[in-house]
Amino acid sequence: MLRNKALLAIAGFYFCYFAFNGLFSPYWGLYLAGLAFPAWQIGILTSLTQINRIYAPALWGYLADRTGRRQQILRLAGLGGLLFYIPLLFTSTFWPIFIAVLLGSFFWSAALPLVEATAMNLLKGDSGAYSRLRIWGSLGFVAATLLAGYLIDKQGLAVFPWAVMSVMLALAVYCWQIPESPTSEQVVTQETSFLTVLRQREVRALLCSCFLMALAHGPYYSFYSIYLADQGYGKSTIGWFWSIGVVAEIAIFWLMPRLNARFAHKTLLLFGLAVATLRFLQIGWGIESLALLLLAQLAHAFTFGSNHAVNMAYIHHYFAGRHQAKGQALYIAVSFGIGGSLGGILSGTVWQVLGGAWVFSLAAAACALAYWLAWRGLPEHIAR
Repeated sequence: MLRNKALLAIAGFYFCYFAFNGLFSPYWGLYLAGLAFPAWQIGILTSLTQINRIYAPALWGYLADRTGRRQQILRLAGLGGLLFYIPLLFTSTFWPIFIAVLLGSFFWSAALPLVEATAMNLLKGDSGAYSRLRIWGSLGFVAATLLAGYLIDKQGLAVFPWAVMSVMLALAVYCWQIPESPTSEQVVTQETSFLTVLRQREVRALLCSCFLMALAHGPYYSFYSIYLADQGYGKSTIGWFWSIGVVAEIAIFWLMPRLNARFAHKTLLLFGLAVATLRFLQIGWGIESLALLLLAQLAHAFTFGSNHAVNMAYIHHYFAGRHQAKGQALYIAVSFGIGGSLGGILSGTVWQVLGGAWVFSLAAAACALAYWLAWRGLPEHIAR
């Protein structure tokens, strides 16, 4: 009963956490443009959350593992995120918004690795069960995106900060409800230092693969919509392309238990990396083909969905015991933080020079390199 209650709270957390992403990803830049900020200020303010995801999760994860007080730190993260975003309701100038987002996202980014570690511990490292729980995050993203779009159309961009605060309030409530989870009892891991874990060949291969996969997704998240719009696709069509990707993600999360029962983790990971290589080539060179673009969006099921679920299983396996929160934080920092940010920045610097087709080809090359590293460095099986 207590386990089910904890998993229900985690499901609610995922819904709210990724609902926040569903608000910020499509509408934060539009809101700032509506406040008449120049482009360079919009660029700074839109990058703060990603920059914080590079270092903040590692700091919070280390603190949680060091003190053993994951629940208290999670509650602090939820409360801090809520309080520091409040100025968005009352200010429309650069520096107050900069400080609010810098501090708010510093606390907000602390929550995910702590909850991921708790979830994987409660589920005993079962990536299939984790995937079905993680579906709530995808549903939250879609729900927030659609509802906020409707509200903005009806009420204007002024409703955006109120939508953010509503989600942050619910997130803080769920952070308060998630119980403390004891670390798994793995004596060898408990006696192994964090640096010793990092020196393992398979761990380095895994983290490099995660970095390269996120690096490859940088131009996708930054320029995919722009690339489609430049080819004459309408805004509603672009929205449907994004929605198809999220629906595919939800579908694969639901099917992961069956896939885990039939295929090894390494097989699933390599398949996702191979699909990602083909997907970015399709986007780059098949931009005029509706069929190829639809197929590429369906591939999001494997380039993110199954890939993320399997990575979670690997991270839980290698960073067990007292290193759980640090391991989850490192995964987020290396992939979504450093990899995702660097991919967006690098693609932005060469987009006008090389063009979309070649930028996405470079993304495909990064995925191919990740495939080679994972194939050479990871074991065929890990404990389930």
